[in-house]
Parts: sequence; structure tokens; C-alpha cells
Amino acid sequence: MKNLIFTFLVLVSVLAQAQNSELFKEANQAYASDNFETAIAKYEKILENGETSVAVYYNLGNAYYKLNNVAPSIYYYEKALQLDPTDEDVQNNLKFAQSMTIDDIPNNEETGLQKRINQLISTFSYNTWAYLAIGLSVLFVTLFLLYYFSHTPLRKRVLFGLAVFIFLLGCTSVIFAFQQQEIQFNNQFAIIFAEEAAVKNEPSPRGEAAFKLHAGTKAKVLENYQGWVKIELPNGTQGWIENNNLKRL
Repeated sequence: MKNLIFTFLVLVSVLAQAQNSELFKEANQAYASDNFETAIAKYEKILENGETSVAVYYNLGNAYYKLNNVAPSIYYYEKALQLDPTDEDVQNNLKFAQSMTIDDIPNNEETGLQKRINQLISTFSYNTWAYLAIGLSVLFVTLFLLYYFSHTPLRKRVLFGLAVFIFLLGCTSVIFAFQQQEIQFNNQFAIIFAEEAAVKNEPSPRGEAAFKLHAGTKAKVLENYQGWVKIELPNGTQGWIENNNLKRL
């Protein structure tokens, strides 16, 4: 019975992948024909089927960008960067889309050593840092074994030095992997989808509107309360916005 269930699940998985592959091909053809609405529908169907990839998110962002829909284009570019922060095509197109937004909010720039460390951590996703740590661990074991079985003093010193260096790199990769994971999972962000939304000083319809935000603006999610979301902008400004005005990344 277990074998039958396993075979059935494998068959379903294969069929789903084949369907998504065909949908992706059809979506690309629709995009190439400037039929962006059809392309969007097919790309989103792939997501509904449970498959995510940089290519799907990237193409969705491009399709919405072609239709001048700023908020969803930025949203899907950001989703693509969550999977691969190093993709230069996504980064460049995201900048083009962000240039179409109304709100011009300056960042509180980090300075000094902490800025360089954060830039280094954001170079890869936490999965990539983890894989790098595993690879360095294997290399460390290999170098240590070569050191252990070596009989030449000079060679032993060189191999020992390399092993220590690789070990330190591996430890650094592990630390960066955990920090990147914390950034991606504990720091929740959202994109404003409403054309214009009031940000209030309290989570209530009667609250005073402190300022307004427009479609495509990215904000950090701090807190949720009865249909309201407390957000923070890149310049440190905070406020409450109705949940239906944004979409979480």
C-alpha cells in the first residue's frame, strides 16, 4: 500500500512539473507576442500550482512592468531577489521599476565597517552561504588528512596553514548563513499596492493621517493589529496602514 501511495505521489509530481513546464512555455510565447495579460495569467497559474523560481517571478515582474503596473512589478522582482539576491538582471529591472514610483524616500545609510559586513552578507542567500560552508568543511577535512599523512615538514606547515584558513572561512560562512536567514525570515517587508494609502498615527479609522504612500513603495512590517499593520520606511518613519493596502513579500 505504501509503495502504491509513493508511486501515485511521484506520478502527480511528474505531471505537475510537466504542466508547469508547458505553462511556462506558453507564458513566454504570450509575452513575446506582447500579450502580457495572458502571460501574467499563465505565470500566476504556475505559482498557484506551488512552483516558484527566479525565472517565473522575474518574467511576472517584466510583464507587469510592460503594463505600467508598478506595484506588482516591484513585488515580483523583490520575490525573485529573495531566491537569488545576486541576479543582476533582476536588480537592474527593479531599479527601473522603482524609478516609476511616486514616493521618494531616502535611506538611513549605514556607514563604516557594519555597512561593508552587511553588504557582504547580502551577497548570497542563506542557502548559498550554507552550501559554501559545507563545501569548505569538506575541503578542510581533505587538507587536514593531507597534513596528517604528510611527512615533509614544509608541506605539513603549508597544509596546516591552509586548513586553518579554510576552517575560519567555513565558520564565517556559517555565521553569515544564520544572519542572512534572520534577515530574510525575521525582517518582514511589504509593497504598497494601493494607488494612494493614508498612514496614520494609530491603528484606527479615526486616527490622524500622518502622511500618504503610493503604489510600489517598500516598507518594513513591524506589527499587526486588527486589520492594521505598523510599518517602517527606509528613513525610519513609522505609522499604521490598513492591511488591504499592501502585499507582504
